[in-house]
Amino acid sequence: MRRLRAVSFRRQAVATLLMAVIASMGGSPPLPAADLTAREVSEVFHKAKMGEPVDLTGKDLSFLDLAGIDFKGAVMSRANLFGVDLTTANLRGAILDGVMLDRAIVLRADFSGANLEGASLMRPSVNTTLGSNSQDAPKFAGANLRHIRITAMMDGADFRGADLTGARMGPHEPRADMSSMPGSLLRGCDFSGATLKGADLMWAKLRFSKFIGADMQGVNLAGADLSMTDFSGADLTGANLEGADLDGTVLRGVRGLDTAKGLDRAKNAERAILR
Repeated sequence: MRRLRAVSFRRQAVATLLMAVIASMGGSPPLPAADLTAREVSEVFHKAKMGEPVDLTGKDLSFLDLAGIDFKGAVMSRANLFGVDLTTANLRGAILDGVMLDRAIVLRADFSGANLEGASLMRPSVNTTLGSNSQDAPKFAGANLRHIRITAMMDGADFRGADLTGARMGPHEPRADMSSMPGSLLRGCDFSGATLKGADLMWAKLRFSKFIGADMQGVNLAGADLSMTDFSGADLTGANLEGADLDGTVLRGVRGLDTAKGLDRAKNAERAILR
């Protein structure tokens, strides 16, 4: 009983803190009126059998503590997971298209092979400390992330083989002076073999990330920090590199580089590694 009370108190405290933060930013926080309690959700998945996915389509599960739960490939299309705690949760193969994951806690969460098409992942909590730790990063290997909206500090995340076609990972709101807009922090991430056709990574911090063999046709990398990033064998046909930092960027075997836009206006282009 004490443990249940402690969990409930912690969830209420987290919800109150999140709403206060959002209110201070001028936003209108969603009310923590989940359709189910954390205990009810836990029991549903505990009783669920593999191959018979639970259907929580459109459910409001905002602010719930669902840490460590195995979702067993659940169908959760358009569900509201605002502020939910998914620490170490297993969401492999889950159907999460159109889901709201804004402000969610996704430390070590596994979304490998999940369908997150059109989902929103704005400002999630990814690290256990103020500094980044790649061991805390979530996994999205092989996931469908088409047209997903991400603004996050997600250093070290695994995007290998994921489909990020049309994904928006640049600044949330365009301004006249885009250099003042914060891009996503995606340093040391692995996008090897991923598809990023038409994706927007404007002003993203991608230092030390890997895009080996990735399909990046038409990707927007304007103003991005690409220093020490590895694009070996990637396809950059029609990519926008205006203002991008190419200090130590590996461009061996890159296809379509001659069609890239703004290459003559990239920073430290003479320091890129071509051979």
